[in-house]
Amino acid sequence: MIKITLFGVLMEKKTAAKVGVAICALPLIMVPTIWVLTQSTFAQKNAKVDLALILAVDVSYSVDNSEYRLQMQGLARAFASRDVVALIRRCRFGRIAVMVVEWSGRRSQSIVVPWTIVSDAAAAQRVAHAISAAPRRSGRSWPAPPPAKTSISALIDFAVFQLFTSPVTAVRHVIDISADGVNNDGERPRFARKRAIAAGVTINGLTILNDVNNLDVYFRQYIAAGPNNFVIKANDYEAYRTAIKRKLLREVECLAVS
Repeated sequence: MIKITLFGVLMEKKTAAKVGVAICALPLIMVPTIWVLTQSTFAQKNAKVDLALILAVDVSYSVDNSEYRLQMQGLARAFASRDVVALIRRCRFGRIAVMVVEWSGRRSQSIVVPWTIVSDAAAAQRVAHAISAAPRRSGRSWPAPPPAKTSISALIDFAVFQLFTSPVTAVRHVIDISADGVNNDGERPRFARKRAIAAGVTINGLTILNDVNNLDVYFRQYIAAGPNNFVIKANDYEAYRTAIKRKLLREVECLAVS
């Protein structure tokens, strides 16, 4: 069995080729933006962290503007929580790296907050402020949208690329996906999921049962993957506020040391 290293991860040659092809298939218009964001943070943020975490927020056309704000406000509030910061400080290195991404269709992933290291309350507050102040990057034509497009598979490939071109060295790599619908654009998510597993990435889900009642079951079967993965459900967007905090606490808690 031939193995090679891709983005610092040892994997089978066949799997590495699939990951590389998926990354190359990403829209070319994204590449310059990704490169600039990564390079601009490298000198300041090159450090060992306990967790590299991508928080992926669903902004597809099924999400109206009030629901979008509930997601962003809930995420900001959760991130600034004393409980979350206290758990981060108990980890081995006492810091994590965070990126926030808005996503919808296969050609729509936008970086809202580039890689930022969080090691104390001040850094957490800066991330929370950036999340709260972020304008919606896609799905803006609601309430008269074109057919809804949701590509969880493209998001996973995009996030894996971001994780392994990040300026930090992380103990764990996690993609935290919030969504209110199933994959209906691009390839089937099981292929991207397999590539993420091969790269050592954990995928967790927060399903918002606004439109699809059994979305949490779908996520457990086809999306969630990797070590210690889990899915949390919120019955609606109002419930998202408490659910996202529980999710963040759970993701950081498994790293904390006594």
